[in-house]
Amino acid sequence: MPDVTSDERGRRIFQIHKERAVEAAVEKIRHNPGSKWSAFSPDEIKTLNFILGETWVSVGRQIWEQSSFSRLTRKDLEEIINIGNEVKSKKLREETAINKVSGILKGSI
Repeated sequence: MPDVTSDERGRRIFQIHKERAVEAAVEKIRHNPGSKWSAFSPDEIKTLNFILGETWVSVGRQIWEQSSFSRLTRKDLEEIINIGNEVKSKKLREETAINKVSGILKGSI
């Protein structure tokens, strides 16, 4: 069995924390009747997970933890997904996108 470096272990732990934070946020969104979760396609959900993960990496923990994901409206979610699509298609820089998503999350506090 190959040795695992401390750096590799640290990166994996960071990735696990990120995935858990996004899973918890998506679960709160999914249970919000106002989000109309069933109307989102698998690709849209994948994009939402992607952009929320990138936002989690960059925003302060206080903003993330205070954000009320269950209060995000369908319009908020559509906007976040559109931002994620713009990042994926390289129409929007990731830093700009994260600032926009962060603004939406701050609005839910």
